[in-house]
Amino acid sequence: MPRLDLVVETTLSRSGRVRQIEAMFDVPASEVTRLSWSAELPLDERPWNIGLITGPSGAGKSTCLRALFGPPVTFEWAAPSVLDDFAMTSGLEQIAAVCQAVGFNTIPAWLRPFRVLSMGEQFRVMMARTLLEAPGDPLVIDEFTSVVDRQVALIAAYAVQKYVRARARRLVAATCHADVEAWLQPDWVFEPATTTFRWRALQRRPELVGVIQRVPYAAWALFSPFHYLTRELHRSARCFGLFVGEQMAAFAALLHRPHPRVRDIMGISRVVTHPDWQGLGLAFRLMDTLAGMYRAVGKRVHMYPAHPGFIRSFAKSPAWICVKRPGSFSTRSRGDARMGSFGGRPCAVFAYVGPAWPDTRAARTILDGVAA
Repeated sequence: MPRLDLVVETTLSRSGRVRQIEAMFDVPASEVTRLSWSAELPLDERPWNIGLITGPSGAGKSTCLRALFGPPVTFEWAAPSVLDDFAMTSGLEQIAAVCQAVGFNTIPAWLRPFRVLSMGEQFRVMMARTLLEAPGDPLVIDEFTSVVDRQVALIAAYAVQKYVRARARRLVAATCHADVEAWLQPDWVFEPATTTFRWRALQRRPELVGVIQRVPYAAWALFSPFHYLTRELHRSARCFGLFVGEQMAAFAALLHRPHPRVRDIMGISRVVTHPDWQGLGLAFRLMDTLAGMYRAVGKRVHMYPAHPGFIRSFAKSPAWICVKRPGSFSTRSRGDARMGSFGGRPCAVFAYVGPAWPDTRAARTILDGVAA
């Protein structure tokens, strides 16, 4: 059974200021400070994927983490883009997959240098490089989510644990923020402050309540910088937002799609999740719900993804069926009106085959709602 027996001694200063503070606050004079931890960690009793070391600042989390599992890996970020910072041994598909897995899905941000990214984006891309390039087992991450907004922290924690479990890897994170536990879903938790260890059963993540409503065209300006293709959106698009609390977490726009034989196809023209909310699958929840609402009012919904990650996700979904594979134009198209193509680039075409929204009246109210 792994055991932690750790003693850290530090020689203290005997400067004039130190002696004055000792006298001022009646602190016993000492030349050496001594901290110790002693605990049994039964990590060999059962298989595990995620471990969490948590507690207040100064409790010894980083010290225990290094003593038990070694130091975390550090990376240099000097390239003109974070894409170029990844090791040359990593293929583009690998890099794209791990970035998308941790919720770093804003492709324009991949092309920027690390120093100009937001704190949340920097955290996510650091997680991506760690998952892809860090050697050894388990992966070791100190100060996990310590420098990012708590909303970003929770969603990123959930995204990281999904990636780790899906690949049967192991990860140990240390953090002073107890709120990540419900989202990181660790198999065990160690608290150095009390030297207590506990196994933890895998649980469902906390629920988020979302509301979908019609939004004005102007809402596109909030999401267009994060779209992977273009900032353009047709003025006749119907725009919808998925709100979590007061925040619009995801955006979708639909357009009537001309067809030589039918008139009931609505195409999803744009769908974007705000970077702070990436990693939970909110875009698909928004698209599935809107498609179900349109089906309830007698419309079909098609999606035309070019993004490889989107295509893979649609192919796995039972609610969508592929009616044209990517890489070829439809033989039924005429002239420049090529079905499933944008700007001359062939895309996949997926049709929604999932259930209709159960309340037709409510669906029509939302779809036809006046955008304030």
